[in-house]
Amino acid sequence: MHIEAGVVHGAKMALSYGTAAVSFGIATKLAVETIKNSGFLPTIVKTLVATILVFMFFEVFPHHPVGVSEVHFILGSTLFLILGAAPTAFGLAAGLLVQGLFFAPFDLPQYAINVTTLLMPLFAMMYVANRIIPKNMAYKDIKYKDALKLSLMYQGGIVTWVAFWALYGQGFGVENLNAVLAFSSAYMSVVILEPFIDLAVLAGAKALSSFKSSPYVEARLYNSAK
Repeated sequence: MHIEAGVVHGAKMALSYGTAAVSFGIATKLAVETIKNSGFLPTIVKTLVATILVFMFFEVFPHHPVGVSEVHFILGSTLFLILGAAPTAFGLAAGLLVQGLFFAPFDLPQYAINVTTLLMPLFAMMYVANRIIPKNMAYKDIKYKDALKLSLMYQGGIVTWVAFWALYGQGFGVENLNAVLAFSSAYMSVVILEPFIDLAVLAGAKALSSFKSSPYVEARLYNSAK
């Protein structure tokens, strides 16, 4: 999902600054709510955990350049279900920044583009989760079909945003369209695999009942919505 350097350039970059600002605004609002419900320290700890995991997803997990971007196992739905929306949002943003600062400085000019691509699908997935997961069901009890819907929303959102940036920056030429199609097709492997990872992590969470009342995991992981 790291958009290639030069795909969007010049005055067109201004749009990415606006979308990134909106993304951080939503994330900040969610963080305020999380701090109010869980406390400041647990929110910071969950964000730090998310940051470390996101950095590992980017640098340690397999990743390959395909078309206009790179295919990564970001596991956004997994982080969301375990840690919650706000820690995941800031973890994604911070993990992306750390990677850019220390390992991929060539990605820093596209930071606003990439952070938008990561966060906007997360917020859409949060909305879908609130709609499709019954309020009387804890996240640890969701079924494969619901995990698949969340993965489709998140990973599909990433594909959509990458395609948008590529078409916005480079137009509808045949070469660019083929590059977008190649990336989109390659990303389908992530959509298929992520729900299985979600369910495996949730199965592990079921065995860790000591976290049931812990503020260091997402409250909905073990409990129904209030």
